[in-house]
Amino acid sequence: MKPEVTSKGTWVHRFAIRLFTVAFAVLVYWVLGFFVEDIRSLPGPDYTAVEKKHLDKELLAKQESLAKQIAELARQIENQKEKQRVVGDSSRSLQQTIGQLLELQKLGMQKSVAFSTTEQENFTRSLNLFLDNQRKYQELSQTVSEMLERKQGLVREKDLAAQELERQRQPAREEFSLLSQKHRMKLALMQLAILVPILALAALVILKKRSSIYSPLFFAFGAATLIKVAMVVHEYFPSKCFKYILIGGLLLVVARLLIYFIRAIAFPKAQWLLRQYREAYERFLCPVCEYPIRVGPRRFLFWTRRTVNKMVVPTDRGNQEEEAYTCPSCGSRLFDECPSCHKIRHAMLPHCSHCGAEKN
Repeated sequence: MKPEVTSKGTWVHRFAIRLFTVAFAVLVYWVLGFFVEDIRSLPGPDYTAVEKKHLDKELLAKQESLAKQIAELARQIENQKEKQRVVGDSSRSLQQTIGQLLELQKLGMQKSVAFSTTEQENFTRSLNLFLDNQRKYQELSQTVSEMLERKQGLVREKDLAAQELERQRQPAREEFSLLSQKHRMKLALMQLAILVPILALAALVILKKRSSIYSPLFFAFGAATLIKVAMVVHEYFPSKCFKYILIGGLLLVVARLLIYFIRAIAFPKAQWLLRQYREAYERFLCPVCEYPIRVGPRRFLFWTRRTVNKMVVPTDRGNQEEEAYTCPSCGSRLFDECPSCHKIRHAMLPHCSHCGAEKN
């Protein structure tokens, strides 16, 4: 039976096929990503709505009211402290003035010069203002102290309300977490419900059309879909589950490949046998047992698959003629006479190298 021979094309065509196969796979992955993103954009549970079911509305209102009161007290305390700073600055200025007046009075007494009535009035007025400022300063300090006590009490009350609300938020968080997990699982199942049938269809087409000239399209489509499915599984399923899914998938793939190669050796196809025979003849090894084919100038040489290209073959063949040859190791007929031109040809290759006659 004549093996099917296909043209490989130029390197430009082969490069273009590989390039556009990769581009096709990327585009398929991109399109599948649109479906996944659309599903992922579906709204999930609302934490605010879940929280409202668990929190006491009166306690929330109380917390907000306490926060406003604390903010207002903080503003008032800042205002009182500002007034304190103004009164304090005024008292220090008056204190300096009184000090200067006392120095003048002291100097006058040393020189036997008495204070005038105007100077005495200024001194008395400054002293009264100083004492009045001191009294205002003490009153403002008392007011600030009372406001701070009120603020601290409100803060303690607000903290108690916050602790109670935090206790009520715990079941809200647990419910929201459960709803989020259910939503994620729903999204994962919806995405896989689209991707898995596409992957199964791609696998079926690859199995049936893997020998087709359009097989690169099918393999690119299947690879892109498989990668997208793996990404979705990795994103939505826990790592513990994902590793078992990954190992299970790899076991199936490796087992299928192992079975394929075992069957390829046990029941080889014609094109695979032809390729095996051709490579063996190129290395001057028996296609069946790989024993060296010692014919012509290689009659007294020794080589293996790795050393065949390193050998120096004698070029002087003398009057040696080609003759039929059988492998002395396994008995396979390697060279025999061509029925058409009666010259010696390769027994395990389909065509004669001299006349081109075909042989099954």
